[in-house]
Amino acid sequence: MSAHAADVEVTPADEPSSAPSGGAEPESRSRSPWRAIFLGLLSLLFLAPLLWMASTSLKSTAEVSQAELSFLPGEVSTEGYQKILDAPQTPVGTWFLNSMLAATGQTLLVLVTATMAAYALARLSFPGKKVLTGLVLATLFVPPISLLIPNYVIVSELGWLDSLSAVIVPGAAGAFGVFFLRQFFLGLPIELEEAALLDGASRFKIFLTIIVPLSRPALATLALLTFLSNWNDFLWPLYVLFSPERLTIQPGLSTLQSAYTTDYATILAGGAIASIPVLILFLISQRFVIEGIARGGVKG
Repeated sequence: MSAHAADVEVTPADEPSSAPSGGAEPESRSRSPWRAIFLGLLSLLFLAPLLWMASTSLKSTAEVSQAELSFLPGEVSTEGYQKILDAPQTPVGTWFLNSMLAATGQTLLVLVTATMAAYALARLSFPGKKVLTGLVLATLFVPPISLLIPNYVIVSELGWLDSLSAVIVPGAAGAFGVFFLRQFFLGLPIELEEAALLDGASRFKIFLTIIVPLSRPALATLALLTFLSNWNDFLWPLYVLFSPERLTIQPGLSTLQSAYTTDYATILAGGAIASIPVLILFLISQRFVIEGIARGGVKG
């Protein structure tokens, strides 16, 4: 019997096949070029306005005024940048610095206030917690334009008109950051905090050494959104800032447009300058968000 079994040949059908089954891999490979083409076209769609702005800012005033528009400049010219940087009535450098200080200051304030408020609403127990949480979240449904006059009166009474404090402090009390971080804190495992409490750690120490490090993805995202919101804000600084040297970049750029003519090369040169820190911040924040998600998870 054993000799007969030894003479049995193993056919190719009996051998385990190493080829992929179902043809899933060739199908996915055939789709990958189309997916790359689709993503490339989608990226080009979003980048087109930015590329057009950069290209137009390098054109001369005469070329921009022509009836026939072209994407690439016929001759590279820095006329728009020279006008906006050399004119004493348009201190773009000062506007740029004011916007950096205002956006950075408000971002830091939002991170501090929203983080502590969100942790209290997510983890602490105190009388009226549910009512307070509901009131805070209800402010998300209030149109921001309706708060323009009350905020203006408060800023005026505090003597902050025509100062950077007027564009830094009021926006630090927004409810979005509290709601955003509260939802993130509720998703963190409470067992870590309970273990730290048993070891004798205080609530504030738990907040600083456990909650904040684990919340880097949410904090990076909130910092990016807050910075962009303050940097792009136009209406509120226009109401509370009066002196040309106190303006931020957005209302400052609006002064470049005259009543009768529009120098598009100069305006888009200012827009290109204003977009530089936003693009840099996006690239940096994207890296930190990915790193925070990769390292901030808790393995059970």
